[in-house]
This record gives sequence, C-alpha cells and structure tokens, in this order.
Amino acid sequence: MAFDIDFKLMKIKSKLKNQKPSPIDIENSFSVMIPLIKRKGDVHLLFEKRALTLRNQPGEISFPGGRIEEGETPEKAAIRETCEELLIEENEVEVYSEGDFLVNPYSAIIYTFSGEIKRDFYEINPSKDEVDKVFTVPLKFFIENEPKSYHLNLNVNRSEDFPYHLIPNGENYKFKRGREEVLFYEYNGEVIWGFTAKVARRFAEKLKK
Repeated sequence: MAFDIDFKLMKIKSKLKNQKPSPIDIENSFSVMIPLIKRKGDVHLLFEKRALTLRNQPGEISFPGGRIEEGETPEKAAIRETCEELLIEENEVEVYSEGDFLVNPYSAIIYTFSGEIKRDFYEINPSKDEVDKVFTVPLKFFIENEPKSYHLNLNVNRSEDFPYHLIPNGENYKFKRGREEVLFYEYNGEVIWGFTAKVARRFAEKLKK
C-alpha cells in the first residue's frame, strides 16, 4: 500500500515538475507593440487609428497588436501583428524589451513589448483592411503629462439558475464588486484612451525611474 501511494506521488511530481504557471480562467491572449520611431528630431510613439470597417473597436486609437496564434510566443505575435498592420518587414522592427502585462476583467491577458520602427514615418503605408491611419505623439508628452482618470464600477449579474443553496448566506452572499480605472489622453484632436492609454502611462512611468 505504501509503495502504491509513493508511486502515485512520484507520478504527480513528474507531471508538475516542468509545468509553467499560467493565469486561470483566461480565454484569450493578445500581444501589442509599443512602437518608438524617430520623427521631427525627437523620439515619438506611433499609434494606429483602427479601420472603420473592423468588427471590434472600429475607429479607436491603439498600438499595433492582436491575438496570439497557436504555438506562437507573445513576442513573435507582437512582431507579426506590427508587420502585418504597418506593412513593414521583420528586420524593420527592433524589440527592446518585454513590458508589463495586463489581465482584464473580460478573461483576456495582454502582453506588451517595446521596440523601434526602423522605417521613416512617411514611408509607412499601413494595411487599409486594419488601419485607417497612423500618427505619432512625442514620447515626452506622456512623460510630462498625466492622463485624465475616471472609474467604471463593475457589478455582478448572476444568472437565474445560480445555485444560491450551495453557498453561505444564499442570495445574501456579498459578492465582491470590481472597479476599473479608465484613462484618457488628448493630443492634437486625437483621443487615446482605455487599455492603450494605460500601456502608454505605464511605459512613461518606467522611463521616469
């Protein structure tokens, strides 16, 4: 009997030994690039205005990025999406580093990478299927300016068949409520907000240290 238990534990140990930790309840994984580019004698961040024909978030301001494909690393995904959206070559993207990642309330994890676009801004002709236009903002704008901050309250909506009888206090159970910060930058008539603004602020904060 003792041998059987030891054998079971050995099998469990073997299975767990080389596993890498990953977030629980994440259904989708995305990766974005924070693109630095030389322009007007300074360092700028490059942004995209998403094509108005896209199903998700048409017309919004974002960094290049998208869904991580099967078997693809987050870094490779960030490079691929940047090249596909800006119609540039891989050798025109130099990745500097991996940045902080975000797990949002919608079962998605978003990885970030910073890097340099090694093509002149005026020679970038992005994919019209994905990008309406590109523009840049001086990096110092984000270092010198704080975004406007607002908050969304996230409430729990329970389904009618939720099994209250299985939890303490039943229908009176005090579920936790969430609160999400929403940031806004305004620059030359463009509004950079939401996740993109969060990434820009965190990137600028890292450079201030």
